[in-house]
Amino acid sequence: MSSGAGGRAPVAPPPPDRLPDGFTVRLDPRTRRRDGGTALLGGSPLRLLRLLPRARDLLTGDRLVVTNTATAALAARLLDAGLASPQLVDDRPADLTVVVPVKDRPAGLARLLAALRADPATATVPVVVVDDGSADPAAVTATAARHGARVVRHGVSRGPAAARNAGLRAAATELVAFLDSDCVPRPGWTTVLARHTADPRLAVVAPRITALETGERPSWPLRPPRQGPKWPRRPLKGWVDRYEAAVSALDMGPSPAPVAPGTAVSYLPSAALLARRRALGGGFDEAMRVAEDVDLVWRLTAAGWRVRYEPAAAVAHEHPTTTAAWLRRRVFYGTGAALLAARHGSAVAPVVVSPWSAAAWALALTGRRAGAVAAAGVLAAASARLARRLARPGQPPPVGLAVVLVLRGSAAAGRTLARSATRHHWPLALVAAVVSRRARRRIAAAAVADAVLAWWPHRRRVGPLRFAVARRLEDLGYGAGLWWGALRARDPRALLPAAPPPVGPARRPGPRRRPGPRPAVSSDAARPAEPIVDGRTVRWWKRGTAVTMCWP
Repeated sequence: MSSGAGGRAPVAPPPPDRLPDGFTVRLDPRTRRRDGGTALLGGSPLRLLRLLPRARDLLTGDRLVVTNTATAALAARLLDAGLASPQLVDDRPADLTVVVPVKDRPAGLARLLAALRADPATATVPVVVVDDGSADPAAVTATAARHGARVVRHGVSRGPAAARNAGLRAAATELVAFLDSDCVPRPGWTTVLARHTADPRLAVVAPRITALETGERPSWPLRPPRQGPKWPRRPLKGWVDRYEAAVSALDMGPSPAPVAPGTAVSYLPSAALLARRRALGGGFDEAMRVAEDVDLVWRLTAAGWRVRYEPAAAVAHEHPTTTAAWLRRRVFYGTGAALLAARHGSAVAPVVVSPWSAAAWALALTGRRAGAVAAAGVLAAASARLARRLARPGQPPPVGLAVVLVLRGSAAAGRTLARSATRHHWPLALVAAVVSRRARRRIAAAAVADAVLAWWPHRRRVGPLRFAVARRLEDLGYGAGLWWGALRARDPRALLPAAPPPVGPARRPGPRRRPGPRPAVSSDAARPAEPIVDGRTVRWWKRGTAVTMCWP
């Protein structure tokens, strides 16, 4: 299981199997039915999916159970478009090995292994601890031995990707769970995640990662029995702790989602993952010391595998608590963008907006009445164009829907541009602010608006001033790492903007077929995007629209 030339690790192709009978999907609560139930609006990127009569007959409610090839095809289409999520309740026996890469953290390792052995679901599973060149290997070995874990040792540190790959090679089970040594899983987390492996094309599924010190305690199976170990807690130590507890770079949010570039959840942190061993092939790219998890997810989705995020399972993570360590981590995360750009091109672009939205905002930011009028004209033209593409044969164009979608997209594009000025391209914004009073006012307004919008959902957990200061410091650190990585690689692609890619019908996972007659009609629309940067790379929230005629 070599990592391949130059560190690139090939992944295996997915099997041709369809979703099995009994597999159930439920429409996402954010998916809206339109036109009397003949169309579904939702997903990420936002799309309007029209159901032909046969598909409408199969999807009579918000729940679809796979019973044959037709229902399997429709369920897969809904999953891949982000319009539905699996509804899995049956526990599957997990043929599982847990891999823990560690370097110089015997206390954290002991805490993690104790939590694994206290959980009935992982009390007896094989655990492989990969010591990646610890200064005191005897302490790591003794800790692992006390909890019945096997140790694989690297004499010198080779990085987290190589450590995980060593554990992957040592595993002999169908599933492999990766856990960093600064994590503590909630009881039952593997049980929840293993349910997703009923999908034969699922390669990786990840839990929600929350701060170690707090969080709501869910009901069993995620909650331990009364006589079992208590969920670990530690007091919040300062403003960094409070900020990380609210908006950790590792927390992908409260909603389940498919994971792919250009969607609401575009990557998964490798701090906690459950993977199908065969799908990973050579595993992580050992040439990457950062962003190797993003690279793996993107290679898996490109090969046709499904990757999912499941917040019903949770793992606690001990975040950095000192300002210096926290900022160093943000700078380090920023350097990963250049590595991703070299491997995946514009998928990591820091600014993705449609030409329509870019033109509208450029005109509006002139500050002149003529510019505002011209911007309104651009948005009106975009709305008219989108309405024509959304129109059903023989029906008037849905102008109201088109206007709402264009305005939503333009608002998201505005946040994209504000985020760019305060995070990815702050060195350029700083130069502009020094030489232009108008630019200074615009950038200050963007910084305030960005902080307020980001703080509002977390207003009960952290104060606005602390949040705003922490956000600006985080952006300065990440942006510095982004520019340093691009300069060091002599590759500007991680800094360059990009236009949204065409959004068509959700492609079924698997090898691409040869061109032929297409059973779907799709059209693109204005697709501005809002980048939300979470630590290791850019997480995109694309607001695009596609029109798809769908049938199984």
